[in-house]
Amino acid sequence: MAITLSVVVILGVLLALLIRYKSLGLGAAAIAVLFGFYLANTDARHTINDLTAAVTRAISGH
Repeated sequence: MAITLSVVVILGVLLALLIRYKSLGLGAAAIAVLFGFYLANTDARHTINDLTAAVTRAISGH
């Protein structure tokens, strides 16, 4: 059985854990989220999506 999770969900959980265990302050988390939104509006999003897809394929063995 294959389980699929959205990268957004995984990153959201990781960010929540970092905040919970005080590894990342609220200010730094807000900056990270804003950076992600602004980065999504640039031409880099295609490269990031391709890299994420390649890593996912490598991990899953496809």
